[in-house]
Amino acid sequence: MAAEPLLSVRDLTVTFPTGGGPVRAVDSLSFDVHRGRTLGIVGESGSGKSVTSMAVMGLHTGAEVTGSITLDGRELVGLAERDLNRLRGRKMAMVFQDPLSSLHPYYTVGEQIAEHHRVHFGSRRAAARQRAVEMLAEVGIPEPERRAGEYPHQFSGGMRQRVMIAMALACEPELLIADEPTTALDVTVQAQILELIARIQQERSLAVVLITHDLGVVARVAHEVLVMYGGRAAEQAPVEAVFAGPAHPYTRGLLDSLPRLDDADDTPLRAIPGSPPSLLAPAPGCAFAPRCPRAAAADADARERCERVRPRLAASDGRAVACHLPLSPDTAPMDRTRKAIP
Repeated sequence: MAAEPLLSVRDLTVTFPTGGGPVRAVDSLSFDVHRGRTLGIVGESGSGKSVTSMAVMGLHTGAEVTGSITLDGRELVGLAERDLNRLRGRKMAMVFQDPLSSLHPYYTVGEQIAEHHRVHFGSRRAAARQRAVEMLAEVGIPEPERRAGEYPHQFSGGMRQRVMIAMALACEPELLIADEPTTALDVTVQAQILELIARIQQERSLAVVLITHDLGVVARVAHEVLVMYGGRAAEQAPVEAVFAGPAHPYTRGLLDSLPRLDDADDTPLRAIPGSPPSLLAPAPGCAFAPRCPRAAAADADARERCERVRPRLAASDGRAVACHLPLSPDTAPMDRTRKAIP
């Protein structure tokens, strides 16, 4: 019998009230994450990735959240704020994109990590500070005893992100959500942060949700991929299957937009034509239809179906895809794309 997932999301819908009407930022989303596994959630800006992660953490205020989010069998949707506070840090933790917006400039990094530990465990100051030093050492910060007494502005961008990871893991959570943790970092530091997350995951058997717009990042560390578009799931599959041959035209477009190792220096990046859909007035059919080359090349009946009938997420051969005109992996060779994978 397969192990139960640590995190299970079913029919998650997140709706925000706005002056122009309700915006359904996430629409009927479902996925699982098991211990020791990494789920990469991928998509353009506005696809619902970060909204999903914030819903798991219970951080939305003023939004209507429906569906089910269970963490180790415990339902989180509708849970009281005091109960969520007990789970944040102890059971689940999050690393945000910009560490400077999360780290307080007036306190040393050691104090901030130590406070996190004291809140959840009630430990004494000396024990909490020692835990902070240990965590800084674990995430690869040299001279952790000295640097625990320094302030966030004295750290580089990559080191600040390591501090955020140390803070997130200080109370030994079972689920780590990393929301675009490498976006502002150069390629070398990005690789170091990804390797750090992968190493700690293996050592602690963490369940990890990695939010990113970069499929190259997903290729390095993820086991499964969830591709989102317009707040919905477009494709879900093991990472190997996605890179061997995507089934959804949007996934193929994301892969084609990656730079290639065999491209000349002046080769322009490939972009998906058009813009992401408006969530104020969602189309009745496939959200990707206006930008989809498959729909554009289809006959009138097939094109009308794409535009008017919402595709259901259908599972087959270990993957699920929401598309009326899916690609066949056998007819979608990805040789050039494989060269772009780090």
